[in-house]
Amino acid sequence: MMKYTLAIDQSTSTTKAMLFDEKARLVSRASVDHKQFYPQPGWVEHDPEEILHNTYKAIGLILEKDKSVKKNIISIAITNQRETVVVWDRNTGKPVYNAIVWQCNRGAHICEELIRQGRESEVSAKTGLIINPYFSASGVKWILDNVEGAREHAEAGRLLIGTMDTWLIWNFTNGKNHATDYTNASRTLLFNIHTLNWDDELLDMFTVPSSMVPEVLPCDAIYGSTTLNGLIPETIIAGVLGDSHGALAGQMCFTSGMGKATFGTGSSIMINIGEKALTAPKGLVTSIAFAAKGKIYYAFEGNIHCTGATIKWLQDDLQLIQSAEETEALATSIESTDGVYLVPAFAGLGAPWWDNDARALICGMTRGTNKAHVVRAALESIAFQVKDLIELIQRSGVELNELRVDGGPVKNNFLMQFQADMLQSKINRSPIEEASALGAVLMSQFAMKQLADVEDAMKLRLGNDYIIPSMEISNVNRLYGEWQNAVKRTLMK
Repeated sequence: MMKYTLAIDQSTSTTKAMLFDEKARLVSRASVDHKQFYPQPGWVEHDPEEILHNTYKAIGLILEKDKSVKKNIISIAITNQRETVVVWDRNTGKPVYNAIVWQCNRGAHICEELIRQGRESEVSAKTGLIINPYFSASGVKWILDNVEGAREHAEAGRLLIGTMDTWLIWNFTNGKNHATDYTNASRTLLFNIHTLNWDDELLDMFTVPSSMVPEVLPCDAIYGSTTLNGLIPETIIAGVLGDSHGALAGQMCFTSGMGKATFGTGSSIMINIGEKALTAPKGLVTSIAFAAKGKIYYAFEGNIHCTGATIKWLQDDLQLIQSAEETEALATSIESTDGVYLVPAFAGLGAPWWDNDARALICGMTRGTNKAHVVRAALESIAFQVKDLIELIQRSGVELNELRVDGGPVKNNFLMQFQADMLQSKINRSPIEEASALGAVLMSQFAMKQLADVEDAMKLRLGNDYIIPSMEISNVNRLYGEWQNAVKRTLMK
């Protein structure tokens, strides 16, 4: 009888449930979108209870397809949007406020004050990160400082915090398990990536009581058991990691020098640097890549705020397209953007610029500009932003042996060819779109002893799809130089 792992990918815009078999092959999937809340310019929120409800709904959709599989599910794996943080009451189980999303800039003044105080080098030395509202800590502090009664309840030990994995685990286990993994913890600005503990000085710096933080476990640990609100027989939760880290594992980047680019709402460029936490070059950060088989692996990472989100903006807000699939045909219907550049700084710019005040722009338009030029410029902006980070990684002295790419937008052949052209290097397109979920499944299979080691996991990779650059270097340099000029127009720092 086939045994299955049920993977939950709780991402920025969607919650997906996926069923994987013993060979880590995707068998079935379902997804449910959740609302995005923008209460003020630059602020982004999610409703944690809606996300929990949608998680159960997505799982239900999977089980409806084949009711017999529920008794053959042996583990639940979780991967999640990182940095998005929830504060909830341990007694009632209710959030005290909406989840503050990684894209949200409301904590900028908190971060700016700490930078003004000269705390950045101290924070970076402990966390591998920079002081920025992208990470969770300033969002927690904002909630405690601004939600009525939150500070008092937190000091009394009544409130808990967690990234989305923690929120799901706590609910799945009916409040018995308040836990996260090393990767999600490493993105909060509260966790010391060298000592592998919540850091008292960092907690004090962001005025977060230590009673609020979850237990931290390796990615391939067992996190408890659940019936998923009665949907399945009691099953083990095993295998948890943030989505970008999940994609690194799912792409089988288990050795130093292997890197991946995940194209999602935003994008994460991550390269495995081995078992030592090296200091990242300015513009990048150091994170825990994953913790498995008794080892801690580290990574250099750069995060782009808007990639897939830019395409969604074209569709939902500008209504230039009806679906993302239209973008390839529009982009290839013209020979170039005719000098049009789109810099998607809708929530500021992430790595390597880290400018929260930057704002999006479209430049270079003439009376002859049409929607094809704008759509093509939007796609090209994704590749340009990835190039910004890959160049920085390569200049840092870390050798990038291979870049593997995953996520929905990698199906766009124009985008992938343009990406290879901009990098002047072949890229390897993943044969599985759901690389983050696959990484969580591999961690679950480590925990459940279905896989003995990373070598066994690497044997499960389905194949390679290499895309070779074809653009002349002079043209690459011209286009990239014009992109850099466009970016400079958006920068406020």
